[in-house]
Formats: sequence, C-alpha cells, structure tokens
Amino acid sequence: MRNFNFFRRLSTAFNDYPSLSKIIVVSTISGGSLVAYAEAKTYSGSHGHIAHADATASDGGHALSEVVPKKKKLVLLGTGWAGMSFLKNLNNPTYEVEIVSPRNFFVFTPLLPSVTCGKVEARSIAEPIRNIIIKKNVDISFSEAECVKIDPQNKKIYCRATIDSHSKGEEEFAVDYDYLIIAVGAQVNTFNTPGVMENCHFLKEIDDAQKIRKNVIESFEKASLPSLSDEERKKILHFVIVGGGPTGVEFAAELHDFVNEDVVKLYPKVKDLVKITLLEATDHILNMFDKRITNFAENKFGRDGIDVKLGSMVTGINENEISTKARGNGKTSSTPYGMVLWSTGIGPRPLIKEFMKQIGQGNRRALATDEWLRVEGFDNIYALGDCATINQRKVMVPILKEFQETLDDICERYPQVELYLKNKQKRNIVDLVKEAKGDAAKQSMELNIEEFKAALSEVDSQMKNLPATAQVANQQGAYLAKCFNRMEECEKNPEGPPRFRGTGHHRFHPFRYRHLGQFAPLGGEQTAAELPGDWVSIGHSSQWLWYSVYASKQVSWRTRALVVSDWLRRFIFGRDTSGI
Repeated sequence: MRNFNFFRRLSTAFNDYPSLSKIIVVSTISGGSLVAYAEAKTYSGSHGHIAHADATASDGGHALSEVVPKKKKLVLLGTGWAGMSFLKNLNNPTYEVEIVSPRNFFVFTPLLPSVTCGKVEARSIAEPIRNIIIKKNVDISFSEAECVKIDPQNKKIYCRATIDSHSKGEEEFAVDYDYLIIAVGAQVNTFNTPGVMENCHFLKEIDDAQKIRKNVIESFEKASLPSLSDEERKKILHFVIVGGGPTGVEFAAELHDFVNEDVVKLYPKVKDLVKITLLEATDHILNMFDKRITNFAENKFGRDGIDVKLGSMVTGINENEISTKARGNGKTSSTPYGMVLWSTGIGPRPLIKEFMKQIGQGNRRALATDEWLRVEGFDNIYALGDCATINQRKVMVPILKEFQETLDDICERYPQVELYLKNKQKRNIVDLVKEAKGDAAKQSMELNIEEFKAALSEVDSQMKNLPATAQVANQQGAYLAKCFNRMEECEKNPEGPPRFRGTGHHRFHPFRYRHLGQFAPLGGEQTAAELPGDWVSIGHSSQWLWYSVYASKQVSWRTRALVVSDWLRRFIFGRDTSGI
C-alpha cells in the first residue's frame, strides 16, 4: 500500500510540474526489481495544457515502448565501387538499408591483373561486406542474391538467391523499397563476335583472375611435357590479348614480367617459345591517355617483344584459331593461340537492359540519369557506376528556349507590348529592338546572335560522357551518400541551384566529377601516370607512386596490409606459381 501511495504521488507530481522532464525510479516490488525511465512533454492546445509522457519499463518481461517513426527503406543493389563508396559514407540512422548482391564482398578491381600472374593474392583485394556493415551505426542487412526484376510502380524488386538453399520457394523473394539505388556495374561487351563467350577469358571478377592464373600456369606446365613438338609448344604459349585499354595493357605487362622474371628460372626449356600479342581495333593503345603515354607504351612494348597489332578487328574465335581483319586494307588472317583474354569494353547487364526497355530507354547503352544521379522520370530511383550515365543536356537548346520564354512572358505580362507588335506587324521583341537601333545595329545584332549560337554549339560538341572507371563510381557513391545524410536538412533549406521550371531551388548541388589522374603500369617496374594539371610522369618513380596510391586506396587496413605483404613477398621470393 505504501508503494502504491508513492507512485500515486509521483504521478501527481508529473501532472502538476511538467518541467520535471526526466526521472528514474528504482524500487522493489514483491522481491523483484523495477526500473522506469520517463520523459515528460507538455503540449498547449485550445483546451488547456495536456501533459504527455513516453516511458520504457522493464519489470521481469513487461515493457512499455516509445512509438518510433518508421524508417525509410533504402535498397542498394551491388557491392562494387559505387555501392561500397555509398555504404562507407552513409551515416544517417533514419534509413533502414538492405543490400542485395550476388557476391558478399568488395573487390579492388585495379589490382585484378596483378592476381593473374601471382603478384598479388586474390584474398588480399577482397573485403567481406559484413565486415563493413558491422562497423556502421546504421540499420543494415545483406542478402546474397541477384535482382532479376525492378517494379517501379509498386516499389518492389524481385530477387533470386545465388546460393542453393535446398528448399523450394525460398530461392526467390521480393523486397519493398522507398528508395532504390542501382549500382550493379556492367558486363563484358563481346560485340556479338562469334566464339568469344565459349573460348575467351575475361577480367571483371575475382573468379576471372583466378581462372586466368590457373590457365597461365597450366600452359607452361603443359608446354614442358616432353611429348610435344616445338610447334605445339608455341601454340600453347601464344597469349593473345584483345583490347588495348588499361586492363589489356596491364595484363600484357604483368605476363611479360612473369615470363622474364620467373619463367626463365622455373621453365627454362620453354621460355624462348612464349609469344604475347596485343590486338587493338583503333590506331593506338591507351587512347584515353595523353599521347606521350600512348607513344611511350607502344615503343616500350615493341622493345620488350610484345607484338602490338593496331587496326586489327577480331571477326571470330574457335577452339584453335583467332581470326582478324585489318581495318585499313580489309585483309583477313587466322592465328593459332593458347589463351585469349577479351578486354574490349563493357555493356549493360540483363537486369538493366530489361529495366531500360520498361521505362522507355531501350535504345541507350546505359541507364540515363539526371545531374543528381536520379533515373530519368523517377524521384526515388538512383543509378550510379558503370550501369548508368549522366544524361548531359546540350546547353544551346535550353538557353535559347529560356530566352524565347522570357520574351513571351514580357508580352503576356505587359499587354501593350503585344498590341504594339501586332499593330506594327512585328513578330517579336527582337524585331522591335532591331527597328529602334537602325540597320547597322540590326546587322550587328544578327551577327552576335549567330556567334552566340555558334559558341554554344562548340561547347556542346566538346561534351563527353564520364568514363566507366572505378574513380567515377567511387565519387558518385560518396556524393549520393552525402545527399542521403543531409536529405531532411536540405528538404527544409535547399542548397542547390534555382530551378529552371517552377519555383525555389534544387535540394542539392549536381554531381561534379573531379579527375584525380590515372595510371598505366607498363611492366619492368615502370608506370605511366597522368595527373591533374597536364602532368605526365613515366618511369620508376611513377611505379612507386602507383604502389603508394593503390595501397592507400584499399578499403580496409586488413586488405592494405595483405597487399603490401604480397608486394614484399614478390620482391623477395618471386611470384606465386602454384596456380591456386
């Protein structure tokens, strides 16, 4: 009874003195314990003051819980560069995040060529996603599955598990979302060349690098068998790389170093039979780099004995030969090979192709977004990384359109202007201004307008899509995470530019890519570096810069330590030639 009177007086005190905002009570009831926490809030209405208290309590299993606003559901597709960057930079706990990806780890893809020849171990460049999740102060869950369909009308995605659960009906499931972030990357583009899928290796994933590594080692082991002729050995040891971009060039350089630094010791009988051929359909390799780098790379490969064939388009590949056609004279030829790496570019995944058809973008090469990375036509679906491209609108058409709309607005707001133009049989205000300034001014104005249009056209002609690189995806992920971190704040206080149509400002500033430079390892501990400010560096010093940058950019201290230890092991003991 005494306890009851105490709690009745306590309740009366809360009602009489609402300024008592927080109180903790510890007591004993029937041999048990009671811990109560209360927070009092006072609201004023038309009927006087109403005291309201939210409380949580525990008394051996009974609880009163505070009503918490429902979190927005944010679904992230993909664990590549864009998805990982978004995940690492997101720190807003008001979202419930669900990650859906067929792989449960992130791969540092720039070092995949190093895995192919045993310079770096596969595990050293892979970081489990759950290691990242566990460190976040955000409600995050992960499902190892592949998204097979996006339903934007019902805000759902449909997924299929990539692991065998041995239970019917559990492999497929649907996920609701409030916001959807598509960062699934891209797949290899074969350009419908016959035989590519059946006979070529690719270099997009960890599994690809491990298969290439195994194939390279097996090729040298097979060529060392005493029962083979020299012609058969030459065929087995002919490595063909299709595509002169950064990946193809780096693999060719890694393979050349492996032959000259390790094979000469381990397989002395076949070292002189190795041939490396690099096929490029355009006029130069590394054509996205500065011309100084392109020329140096071509000359260095020539000195190293790597056969670079420019203007060679692959027309077909069978089990034994690769067929090419010279772009200049159309001459065709076939060459026997032992292994082919296909590295010619990327294309959209089936999920993205189907989604683009669904939303009317079926004729595009990637999912089109606006400057804020929103898929065109949707406010709650974002796309970033290799699967998407920012639809950079041409400047001439909207500016001239805005100018014309301004003139039309003058006529609408000031009726006397429109009446005067009709009476004088003038088309618009421009004609009126021309008449007022005379013929000389008229000619000058017409010339200036044309010059202005020509200048805008020149600006549009220089417009290029962002490259499909890890650097772009990484910056897009960080930008979008910053937007979601400040979503509520910027809803109230927009910080973006004024809207062309409508009133007010955009919530955020548009995404702007900042190019921080690029590397091209060329073998022999030499790397070409193209850095901001038109700074080009080629040689051993750039190689050490490459080491430092790629070590520092690792996603965790664990992978950073493993990569550095792999490099040290290679310097001391050589490459790992186990093939596993």
